Amino acid sequence: MSLRSFKDRCVVITGAAGGLGQALVQAFLRAGAKVVALDRDAKALDALQHSIFTHTPNQTPSLLTAVCDVTQLPSCEAAMAQATARFGGIDVLINNAGIAHRSAFADTQVDVLRRVMDVNFFGAVHCTHAAIASLRQRKGMVIAVSSVAGFSPLIGRTGYAASKHALHGFFDSLRTEVQDDGVDVLIVCPSFIDTGIDRAALGADGQPAAHARTTTGATTQPAEVANAILRAAQQRRQLLLFSFTAKAAWWLSRLWPTRYAAIMKRRLRAEIFPSTTP
Repeated sequence: MSLRSFKDRCVVITGAAGGLGQALVQAFLRAGAKVVALDRDAKALDALQHSIFTHTPNQTPSLLTAVCDVTQLPSCEAAMAQATARFGGIDVLINNAGIAHRSAFADTQVDVLRRVMDVNFFGAVHCTHAAIASLRQRKGMVIAVSSVAGFSPLIGRTGYAASKHALHGFFDSLRTEVQDDGVDVLIVCPSFIDTGIDRAALGADGQPAAHARTTTGATTQPAEVANAILRAAQQRRQLLLFSFTAKAAWWLSRLWPTRYAAIMKRRLRAEIFPSTTP
């Protein structure tokens, strides 16, 4: 199978002002793409555009930034219309926008879980629905940034894991509907990345989480993950398990799920139940 080229292709990236989002913008610009960077934070988008202009001014004409709230379908439709008006259509959609929470389910307000689902799952659904006609017409590609939590349990993150599991069911099923039209669907499952999603994680009451995140395995840099996503997209892969931790979690959670759950709880339980001993 031939490699995909992204030269002069329109790549729309949600959550583009965050750590991984910024790295994806830079990676696809370097690959010759015309990038549409979407985020709900207008100031952060301005900072991103200024950074691109300062460090790689020759790439600035290939970058469009637009404010978009992925939880609102009309906002997503307007953003895709802007992308189409500027670059003629959408070749790649990267659903990267996301939010996390860290809190025991029994203590968590239901609205917190609903917020996580609205951003992580329905945000991807909204953007994909708004772009699907163009993606089909141009035989494009959809990329969903999931997580290890998309295929395995994760203590203290019931809503986050549910949103990521939902992405897998949705995009694996969508692939069966659009692959005959030449549209590729890639699901990306990194483990722990050094991005702002940790600092923005919600607690049980919807305020910033009080306890710091505990990590398992090495924490990777956004640029490393973005470059891996670019390569996987070029290779038309359907699943990217990024890092040894993600690959180990994939196989252990399938071959020995009780052992996986025991290891995961032992390593992460203290951040949710700090007064208990594993």
